[in-house]
Amino acid sequence: MRALLSLSDVELYYDHVYALKGVSVEVQEGETVALIGANGAGKSSILRAITGLRRIKKGKIEFEGRRIDGLGPEAVVKLGIAMVPEGRRVFPLMSVRDNLMMGAFSRSDRAEVRSSLESALERFPRLKERLSQPAGTMSGGEQQMLVIARALMARPKLLLLDEPSLGVAPKIVQDIARSIVAINRHEKVSVLLVEQNSRMALRISNRAYALTTGTVALSGASADLVADERIKHLYLGGDL
Repeated sequence: MRALLSLSDVELYYDHVYALKGVSVEVQEGETVALIGANGAGKSSILRAITGLRRIKKGKIEFEGRRIDGLGPEAVVKLGIAMVPEGRRVFPLMSVRDNLMMGAFSRSDRAEVRSSLESALERFPRLKERLSQPAGTMSGGEQQMLVIARALMARPKLLLLDEPSLGVAPKIVQDIARSIVAINRHEKVSVLLVEQNSRMALRISNRAYALTTGTVALSGASADLVADERIKHLYLGGDL
C-alpha cells in the first residue's frame, strides 16, 4: 500500500544547526499517527517541512505519490493538507463564523461550503452557540476547537495538528481528543498529531514516532509503545 504521506531521510537546518537529521515518517490513508517527544525534539519541524514553511536540506517528502518538498504553503494546502498551528492563532476581532469561513478561502463550491460549515458546527456545538461572538473573547479551549474546525473547512485529506492540548483545561483536552478520533473515523481524514501529552497521543493514534534531538528514536503501533518501558520512562508525562 502506498503511503498518503511519506518523509524519507529528511534533513532540515535552522541556520547551521540541524532540526531534523535523517527522519523518515509515513502516514497511511485513514491513519492517525502521533509524533511525540520533548520540546526541541523536532516534532514541529516535521510539520513545517511538510507544509513548505521550511525548506529541507536533504531527503524527500511525498504526498499521494507526488513529491511536495519545494512547494510553497499555498500549493500544499491546495493538495489537501491542512495545518492547525500551535498557539491557536484565531483572528481575534473577527466573528467565529468569519474565522470558520476563512478556512474555505480557496473553495468556490458555495453549497458545499455551507455543508462543511454545518458539519463543523455539528462536530463542535460550542461554536454554534458563539457564531457571532468575536473569536478573541472565547476561552483557550474554545479557540482550539475553532482552529480545528477552520482547518476542516478546507476539506483536507490530511490534517496536521501541532500541540492541540497545549494550554487547554483537562476537560477540554478530553473533548478535543474525542473530536480528533471522530474526525479520523467518521470524516475519513488522516491525521498527523504532534503532542507533548504523549499519553493522550498514544491513546488516540494508530501508530507513533518518538523523536529525540531531531531523529526518530522509536516507532511502532501506539498500543505497543504505551507498554514500552523506554516510552514510559521518557515520554509518558501527560494526563488524560
